[in-house]
Amino acid sequence: MSDYAAIEKEARIFTEECVTNNRIDPTLFAQYDIKRGLRDKNGKGVLAGITNISRIDAFEERDGQKVPCEGKLWYRGYNVYDLIRGLRGKRYAFEGAAYLLLLGDLPNKEQLENFTTCLAKCRDLPTNFVRDVIMKAPSHDLMNSLTRSVLTLASYDDDIGKTDLQTQLEQCIKLISVFPMLAVYGYHAYNYYECGGSMYIHRPDPSLSTAENLLKMLRPDQKYTDLEAHVLDIALLLHMEHGGGNNSTFTTRVVTSSGSDTYSVIAAALSSL
Repeated sequence: MSDYAAIEKEARIFTEECVTNNRIDPTLFAQYDIKRGLRDKNGKGVLAGITNISRIDAFEERDGQKVPCEGKLWYRGYNVYDLIRGLRGKRYAFEGAAYLLLLGDLPNKEQLENFTTCLAKCRDLPTNFVRDVIMKAPSHDLMNSLTRSVLTLASYDDDIGKTDLQTQLEQCIKLISVFPMLAVYGYHAYNYYECGGSMYIHRPDPSLSTAENLLKMLRPDQKYTDLEAHVLDIALLLHMEHGGGNNSTFTTRVVTSSGSDTYSVIAAALSSL
């Protein structure tokens, strides 16, 4: 019998007491204008800061009603459609967008090359990290696996306590570099232990883009087509939007405001997802 099953009867009683003793009259939230999360009573997002890093238009007001509209997405003032058209045929849509969101403007050719080189240099995990952290304790929840991995990486960073901009930028770039590995390796561990599948641990190739490395590490034969890599590259670009009221962005703002370190902030954001 598990520990949870052993206290099931007591937990049921405690739950009833909790509900009885801690109920709050819903009308009080409106009376004191309290937001119960990331949305107000009309479904609008709660403002948490002032930035133009990203913007989403998913609804518009018509006759006092909130109705869906043709979606629009901007990164740093650039329409995402323009970004995709401008990056068409190139290998580094994700990397170019990451540079834009991190540093504030689109990179030129030399800047993009330097940035992708930097990511490639950081695409490495500590010795035995995959075995000891990812493989030995696989999780049913891949977000939990990512969170645990990020927190553990903090113990390998001698600059964990520094909060200057350069250090935090370096830490963010390192995390961007290794996230594909954490995600793919975590999936393979889950697939092996929980689903009875085969386990493949392929190393990333420093000459490949983020999207290409994701496919290379994910596939048993490490093969993929140019079209697959291009489609995934664009998908990664589109999924970078986390400034329009997402719970992970809100969590990041809250934890960052306390002066916490980069790893704890990102782990908190992952937990909120």
